[in-house]
This record gives sequence, C-alpha cells and structure tokens, in this order.
Amino acid sequence: MAEVKKKERETVLDLQKYLDQGVRVKLQGGREVHGVLKGFDPLVNVVLDECIEFIRDPTDPYKLTEETRELGLVVCRGTQVSLISPRDGMEEIENPFMAPEG
Repeated sequence: MAEVKKKERETVLDLQKYLDQGVRVKLQGGREVHGVLKGFDPLVNVVLDECIEFIRDPTDPYKLTEETRELGLVVCRGTQVSLISPRDGMEEIENPFMAPEG
C-alpha cells in the first residue's frame, strides 16, 4: 500500500519576531484589538495577552471611539484575522479619500 505523506503547513506570516511584543489586530466584521502576542500557529490563530478592544462608533462603523474594553487573554481565530501590525511605530493618519466635513 502506498504511504501517504502528510504535508506540513507553512505559516503565511513570520510572527516569531513579534512574540512578547505589542501588536494590533484587525478582525473580520470591523473589530480591532491590541495586546501582547504570546503565540501563533501556521493557520494564523493568534494568542494575545493583556488584550484591549477598541469600540467603534455605532453611527459610523469606520470610526473608532475613545472607549475601550479590557479582554485579557484572547485567542483570535486565523480565519477572522484581517491584519496584524506591530503597535510600536504605528500612527493613525487622516483618510485621504474622505471628503472634508463642512
């Protein structure tokens, strides 16, 4: 009988250099969190400690409010992760495509 070789999945992202550092994660559906990256796997499931969620404005889903919610230790499922970025060196800029209010 032929032996079936199991393919080893390689991770899409190299998150090893961000272990034990602050990262910001955007999830499908618009939720956004930041925390300390404690672990990950090849499917980009990530474990965050000291996790904080940013609450969105109920009238404008693209706008974050100043309100946050502490979540603690969280596992983010890889299929829901849209973006992972380091927290250090990140700054929010004005959207260049938005029409000026007035």
